[in-house]
Amino acid sequence: MKTVGVYEARAHFSKLLDEVGAGETVVTTRHGKPGAQLTRVRCSDSELLQRAKEWFEYRDREGITLG
Repeated sequence: MKTVGVYEARAHFSKLLDEVGAGETVVTTRHGKPGAQLTRVRCSDSELLQRAKEWFEYRDREGITLG
C-alpha cells in the first residue's frame, strides 16, 4: 500500500490511477492523517451501480455531505 499527501496526489493523479489500475492501493493523507483510499474496482457494472445506489441512499439517510 502506498501513502501520498493530497498535494502530491493532485500533482500526479494520472500516475496514481495507473498504479491503482495495476493493483496498487493508494491512501491519501492530509496533515499526516489518512483521508481517502484509491483501489481498483473489481466488479461488474451492475454490481458497481448497485453499490453506488446503496451508497447514495446511505449518504442521504445519514446526512453525509462532502465538505
